[in-house]
Amino acid sequence: MRLDRSFYEQDVLDVAPALIGKTLVHKTSDSEAHYHITEVEAYKGTEDLASHARFGKTTRNAVMFDKGGLLYVYFIYGMYWMLNIVTGKKDDPQAVLIRGIEGFSGPGRVARKIGVNKSYYGMDLVNSDSMWITDHGYYPAYRQTPRCGISYASEPWKSMPWRYIMVP
Repeated sequence: MRLDRSFYEQDVLDVAPALIGKTLVHKTSDSEAHYHITEVEAYKGTEDLASHARFGKTTRNAVMFDKGGLLYVYFIYGMYWMLNIVTGKKDDPQAVLIRGIEGFSGPGRVARKIGVNKSYYGMDLVNSDSMWITDHGYYPAYRQTPRCGISYASEPWKSMPWRYIMVP
């Protein structure tokens, strides 16, 4: 069953762990691939000093200020696209970074495997014909750790246990 808007419009700290075990479906003109989500990180609003929303709305992060269920895609280090899912209500910028899918760990590797690029920015997972997330009733165990790669953020933000990893 495809996830609907009400799933994505919840708080990021509810959506992020609920994404563990869900299936990301990517359909192209020649194929359809299914990826089980195994690791995510939550970024919560303008108060979260690790979030791209911390400086307010910009051209880069504008989609974070829109409705939940849209994709926030950005390029880093001149080589990696990052795949994020906007959560929460309009004007409450929250997002979940997809850090791992079955067989692939690391957000850059995940986006490369799936084929994500700038054209996915703003895509709506609720009604897209090329990407969506399904729930098959699989609710695996997971563990929480601090987020990684955010040394620029001050405490308590860099120690928030908002990284969720499926337990095998």
